[in-house]
Amino acid sequence: MSLADSINKGIAAHGMWKQRLIDAIATGSSEWSPATVCQDNQCEFGKWLYSGDAEVTASPRYEKVRTLHADFHKVAAEVLKMALAGQKDAAEAAIDMGSEYRNISSELTREMMNWKSEVS
Repeated sequence: MSLADSINKGIAAHGMWKQRLIDAIATGSSEWSPATVCQDNQCEFGKWLYSGDAEVTASPRYEKVRTLHADFHKVAAEVLKMALAGQKDAAEAAIDMGSEYRNISSELTREMMNWKSEVS
């Protein structure tokens, strides 16, 4: 799989997290645990990022994306923790416009898209 294809898959997979969090807030349950979600090397994109592939790690965008990706997982896990604890209002506020989750998610997507455009 090409670098651009791996980045595209990562963008799509992380874009689905907002809906997963909305569902968890609505139901108070999730197939994911906050302990797993907070680990940025467990998703397919994270495994790819940490693969040690020289083509990946040599990119000037690598460190920025890796840091944002780790931050994204930490914040998503915090929102999930609130949702599973029944703290609906707090969890909804945590994914609203201007929230840390939204800001990190947007910045991660933007950096991934910039990285993809540089390698395409």
